[in-house]
Amino acid sequence: MNQKLKDNLKRAFQLTKSLVIHLDEKSLILDMPELPSNRIAGQLWCMVGARESMLKGIEKGGWQGFSCSLATPRVKQSVLVALDATLARLEALDFSEFSDIQLALAFDLLEHEVQHHGQLIRYVYGNGLTFPESWHARYTV
Repeated sequence: MNQKLKDNLKRAFQLTKSLVIHLDEKSLILDMPELPSNRIAGQLWCMVGARESMLKGIEKGGWQGFSCSLATPRVKQSVLVALDATLARLEALDFSEFSDIQLALAFDLLEHEVQHHGQLIRYVYGNGLTFPESWHARYTV
């Protein structure tokens, strides 16, 4: 089961990256003015921060607090570098010997990533943007 969780996290991480690759950089500043939520870039900042923070918690065996190294979430290349770095950290983890706390953080991370996918779907539709093929295959958008 632990390997399946890791595989699902990797798939979710890769879906996020494929969307960022697909979007134009100018799309990162778009928002939904009538809705109480932040811009696409803000969604990505939160996702990177959650990845970094939860992966650190998994590595240390317990929650260590939230932080995000992504200082320029409106710069597509910066976002992609951060997404790649967190994927590399995930891939380096051995899920086979996880404690209950580590597993809980991993499940929370998966839930958080997918919850943001739902928000991003709303932003893509609301701003008349398109999805990469990977999102059509996974979410039938």
